[in-house]
Amino acid sequence: MKLFFKTFFVLISMQMFSQEKLITGVITSSADGMPIAGASIIVKGQTKGAVTNFDGKYKIKVKEKDVLVFSFLGYTSKQVTVGAINVINVVLNEDLSALEEVVVIGYCTQNKSYSKPSAAQIKRKTQRAYHSQLASKIKSESTVKTLQGKVAGLNVVKSKGISNANSKILIRGYNSLKGKNKPLYVVDGVPYNSDPQLNVNNIKSIDILKDNASTAIYGNRGVNGVILISTKKGKSNLENEPLYIVDGAPIKKENNYIIKNLPESDVDSRNSYNKGEAKKKFGKIAKNGCVVITTHQGNFRIKNNESYAVIDENNFERTTLSPLSTFSIDVDKASYSNVRRMINSGVAVNPDAVKTEEMINYFDYKYPQPTGKHPFSIHTEVAKTPWNLDTKIVKIGLQGKTYNNEALPASNLTFLIDVSGSMSSQNKLPLLKQAFKLLVNQLREKDKVSIVVYAGAAGVVLKPTSGKHKEEIIKALDYLNSGGSTAGGQGIKLAYKLAEKHFVKGGNNRVILATDGDFNVGASSDKAMSKLIEEKRKSGVFLSVLGFGYGNYKDSKLETLADKGNGNHAFIDNMQEAQKVFGKEFGGTLFTIAKDVKIQVEFNPTKVQAYRLIGYENRILEDEDFIDDTKDAGELGSGHTVTALYEVIPVGIKSNYLKKVSSLKYTKSERISNYTDELFTVKFRYKHPDENKSIEMIHVQKDEINEASQDLKFAAAVALFGMQLRQSKYTNNTTVNKVVQLATSGKGDDTDGYRSEFKRLVLSYQNL
Repeated sequence: MKLFFKTFFVLISMQMFSQEKLITGVITSSADGMPIAGASIIVKGQTKGAVTNFDGKYKIKVKEKDVLVFSFLGYTSKQVTVGAINVINVVLNEDLSALEEVVVIGYCTQNKSYSKPSAAQIKRKTQRAYHSQLASKIKSESTVKTLQGKVAGLNVVKSKGISNANSKILIRGYNSLKGKNKPLYVVDGVPYNSDPQLNVNNIKSIDILKDNASTAIYGNRGVNGVILISTKKGKSNLENEPLYIVDGAPIKKENNYIIKNLPESDVDSRNSYNKGEAKKKFGKIAKNGCVVITTHQGNFRIKNNESYAVIDENNFERTTLSPLSTFSIDVDKASYSNVRRMINSGVAVNPDAVKTEEMINYFDYKYPQPTGKHPFSIHTEVAKTPWNLDTKIVKIGLQGKTYNNEALPASNLTFLIDVSGSMSSQNKLPLLKQAFKLLVNQLREKDKVSIVVYAGAAGVVLKPTSGKHKEEIIKALDYLNSGGSTAGGQGIKLAYKLAEKHFVKGGNNRVILATDGDFNVGASSDKAMSKLIEEKRKSGVFLSVLGFGYGNYKDSKLETLADKGNGNHAFIDNMQEAQKVFGKEFGGTLFTIAKDVKIQVEFNPTKVQAYRLIGYENRILEDEDFIDDTKDAGELGSGHTVTALYEVIPVGIKSNYLKKVSSLKYTKSERISNYTDELFTVKFRYKHPDENKSIEMIHVQKDEINEASQDLKFAAAVALFGMQLRQSKYTNNTTVNKVVQLATSGKGDDTDGYRSEFKRLVLSYQNL
C-alpha cells in the first residue's frame, strides 16, 4: 500500500511539473529602480519568449522545470528557475562593459567590449531622445501649412475683390472620381452636419480621422471620414489634460476627446501614470499625467502618416523645342499593390501614391524573348489613343531574358528586417515572416542567407546559412518579435557589412530590406538614406526593398533606397502578392541581368508635333545623362518586362493642350526630309551587372498605325485608370467605363488572373 501511494504521488508530481502555467512579473533596473521596457525573456534552450511592455511588465506560459533568461542591452543577463511560484520579479544590474557591437548568432550573443559611457548614461541619453521624439511627434503644424495640399477636401480662399479679406476654409469632402463623398466635421469636439465656414486665423490645427477609426467612434456618420478642427478658443480648456499615447503614438490634447470615446471593445490595455511618474517616463509633455492605451488592432492613428514623393505630371513637349525624351527604366511595382490595398480597404487614394508606370509594369506582356547577344529584346507599337482619337499612343516594350532558377548563379542574400514597434500589426511583421518563408523555400543548397534585424539597435540573428538548411532559416524568422524605435541607417550599414564580408564573386549579392520605412533613429531623412545607399552600392551588393503595412508607410523613402541601391521596390499587401514576388517572379526579383538601363527617344518633327511620356515623372533624366556612364539608372531582372507609353500629337492637328510659343530670334529649326517614313528612333544604353561601360542599342519605328494589340489595349486601360486616379487633365473627360471596356478587350490569355483582378478593382472603385 505504501508503494502504491508513493508511486501515485510521484506520478501526480510529474504531471504537475510538466504542465504549463502563466508567469507574470516586472523587470526593473538596479540603478534607479525604474521598469525596463523592451527587455527580453527567453526560455533557456528554446525559442519561446516574451518582451516587457512600457511598464516593464511581462507574461509568459512555461513549465515549472523551465529556466527563464532575462536580458536587456547594457545589463547583465540573469537566469531564474521557474519552480512553484507564479510571479517572478527581476532586477537587472548594469553591465559596465558596454557593447561596441551586438551580434546575435543563432540564438546567443557575442559581445565585443571596449570603454564607453556607462549603461546608466546610455539609458539617460536614450530616455532624453525618446522624450524629444514624443514631443516632436505631437507638435501642431501651422494652419496654412496644414491646409496647403495636406488635407483632402479643404481649400483656403479669399473673398473675391477684397485684397485684405481674411482667408476662409471651405470644406468640400474627400475627392473621388465622382466627388460625391462628404465627411463629418467635428469642431472642438462638436459634430456638424453642414459645412462650417471658419476663419483660418481662428484655427489651431486640423487632423483627419479615417477608415475603421472614424466609424468606430462616430458610427455611420463617419463612414466617409472625419475632419477634426480644433480652434484657438477651445485651447484654454486643455491646459490640465493628461497626455494620451495610443499604440505608441502620442495624441494632441485637442484630440483627447476622441480617445476618451474609444469603444472599450477596441481597447486591449489601459495604463495610467500620475504626474510625477509620467513626467519622468515621457518628458515634459506628460507633466499632467499620462494614459497609455493599446488597441486590439495595434495601429490606431488619427492622422494618416504615410508619405509619398510629390509627382508633377508630364506635359506635352514640342518636338521643335525639345526633340529628345530621356528617362530611366522602372521595374518597381509597389504602386499598383499599394493602390489595390487602398481601394480594397475603402480608403481614398492619395494621387501621389499613383505612379502610372509602376501600375503598367505590374503586369506581364507577351514580348518576344531576346535571341541575340543583348540581355533584352525591344518591341514597339503605334495605334490610335483610346481616350483621344486626335492623338496616337506609342508603346515601347523591353523583355528581359528569362533564366531557369537552377541556371542562376549562387546567391549571397542578407535579409534586413525591421522589427521595431511600428511593425507589430498583422499586415507587417507577421505577414513579412510568412512572405519570407516563400522565398526560403525557393533556395538551393549553393545559396546562402543571413538575417539582420534592427529596432533601437541592429544585430545579426542568423549567420550565413545554406539553403539546404531551410528549417534553421525558418526557425530564425519565427523567432522575430517587434518592439522599440527604428534605427534603419544602422541596420543598413550592418547588413551591407555582412553581405560584403561573404561576397560571392560572379554571384548574386543582395540585401533584401523589409520595412514600413518609418525610420526615426540615426540617418533617417530621404536625403541621408540616399547618400548612405549611394556609398554602399559601390560594393557591388544590390538592394531589393519590400514595403509592408499602412498608416505610416513611407513610400518616398523606400523608392529612394531602391533607386539608389541598384534594386527594385515592391509593396506586399497580402500572401498573394508575396507569392507573385517570391514565387512567380523569383528570378526577376533577385537576379539582375542589366543595370543602368536608359532610354532616349527622338521623335521625327515632320511627323510629330508634340509628345507626352505617360508616367516616369520620377525617372526623367537630362538629355546629356544618356551617354554619361556615371549617371545611375534602373535595373532589369531575369524575365522582367518594361513598358513605356507616349501620347503624341501628329503634325497638323490643332490641340488645346498646346499653347502658342514665340518665334526664336537667334535659332532656326530646320526639318530634315530624308526620313519621311520614320515616326521615331529609340536608343537604349545598359551595362552588364559587373561592368561599368555601357552598350548602346538602336531601334527605328516606321510611321505605321495598326489595330492595337491586346497588350496595348490593356496597358492603355491601366494608364487611363492611373490618370483618372491622379485627376489628370489629359483624360479627355473619359469615364471609368472606358477603362473597363479596354481592360475587357485586352484581357487575352490571363493565366494567373491578374488582368481579371484589375478589372474587378476598377469596378470596386467605381462603386465606392
